[in-house]
Parts: sequence; C-alpha cells; structure tokens
Amino acid sequence: MKTVNLGKVHPELYKQLGVLNGQVSEAAKDCGLEASLIELVKIRISQINGCAFCLRLHTRDALRNGETNDRLAVLPAWWESQYFTEKEKAALYLAEQVTQLPKTSQTMDPNVLTAEQLSAVAWISILMNAWNRIAIQSGYEVSPG
Repeated sequence: MKTVNLGKVHPELYKQLGVLNGQVSEAAKDCGLEASLIELVKIRISQINGCAFCLRLHTRDALRNGETNDRLAVLPAWWESQYFTEKEKAALYLAEQVTQLPKTSQTMDPNVLTAEQLSAVAWISILMNAWNRIAIQSGYEVSPG
C-alpha cells in the first residue's frame, strides 16, 4: 500500500483534528476521567489498530503520568486481570466496542460511568481511531531511540 503523509498533504484538516483533540481532552477531564485512564484507552485502541507510533507516544505519556509497567503489560488482556478498577474496565470495554474489536466474552456494567464519561470515552475512542489511521496511512516511522 502506498503511503502519503496526510498532515502534509492536507495540513488544515490535520490542524482541525488537533483542535478537536484538545476539545475532547477537555471534555474528558471536565467529566472526571483521570489522565491515566485516558492514556489507557488510547493505548488499548492503538494496540487493537496496530499503530506503533501512537503506542510509543501514549505509553511514554502514561508512564510519565505514573502508570505502571505491570498494568501496561496486562492491558491487552485487561478483563482477565485484577489490575483495573470497575471504571477503567467499563471505559476499556466501551473503547473496544467503538473500535470494532470482535465480540469477546467479557461484559461491563455501563452504569459504572456517568453519561458524560461514557460520551467522553466514546469521543476519545473515535478520535484515537482517527489518529491511528492517520499515523498508519502516513507511514510514520517508529525507530528505537
């Protein structure tokens, strides 16, 4: 597949996605979603989409915000661990549903999150999926260092 840097070809569209990103981040914080949870959602979506660029970026951000290596190590199987709170589990479940991960056997109680938090997690998921697709389609390089 041929790649083209979407941000360079259409910089105004890329800039507008950045503006939306800021608005989604503010909405998520305003409704009480912790920075660590927001990063977990972004990492999980990037795992599902196979976006190395976003995985590296958000894993570094998560670690800077106090996330642990153990929790990051089990994130791909979060439902099988006891590392995550009910709120985190509900957000991760919703993020996976928005990202279209095939149905699995786990279920979450959507009442753990408020309506505002449900909406914020859905918007984070939608936006993170867009960023993943931009990075993958644009061929962003991810090298050690």
